[in-house]
Amino acid sequence: MIPWVQLDSAKTPNGGQELRLKRRGTEFSIMLGTNELMNSRLSGSEEALAKLSCERIAGHRQPTILIGGLGMGFTLRAALAELANDAGIVVAELVPAVVAWARGPMAEVFGGCLDDPRVTVQEIDVGHLIRSRPAAWDAILLDVDNGPEGIVHKSNDALYSLQGLGAARNALKPGGVLAVWSQGPDSSFTRRLKQAGFTVEEVSTRANGKRGARHVIWIAART
Repeated sequence: MIPWVQLDSAKTPNGGQELRLKRRGTEFSIMLGTNELMNSRLSGSEEALAKLSCERIAGHRQPTILIGGLGMGFTLRAALAELANDAGIVVAELVPAVVAWARGPMAEVFGGCLDDPRVTVQEIDVGHLIRSRPAAWDAILLDVDNGPEGIVHKSNDALYSLQGLGAARNALKPGGVLAVWSQGPDSSFTRRLKQAGFTVEEVSTRANGKRGARHVIWIAART
């Protein structure tokens, strides 16, 4: 079996933990300690995050999309495939090294999607963009950390608090959607979405098509 080789590492924003980029043949993995945060062979649920969101805003003119978390680009690539040329996508990524990996050792995985004229990448906290731009987005897609319970950066929890969800609702245009990826279900998060004024749909999806672990996507609509 081909061994894993570590290509690079980077501190998390609070400096307390370390992300590691590893490669085995054509396969990539991003690790946090013993936890695998993402793998280039497992893209199904991240792609579903984009597809489900874009379906909900299919009738919107010149839609503007905010994606929180670059990851391995699966959500971004799927969104680009769904959206017309008049769309605009902003990707907020808090860890500069993740952007560097996308343009460097993982460039083949990204397939040039960062060079699409519809795409802007900002090395910034997605929460800042949410709070600073009211009624700006047709869709906000959050694939930040492990879902509503963060393990990489505890300040991510603020995104999923009642106050953070209220800010996300205010940042959406009427008819917009907030879509949230999670490693697993969270009934308390579903309740918070409803308390924040969203109409909520919870979708179970597989990590890799019809196989792999079951992940959860919340589609929360601003009516």
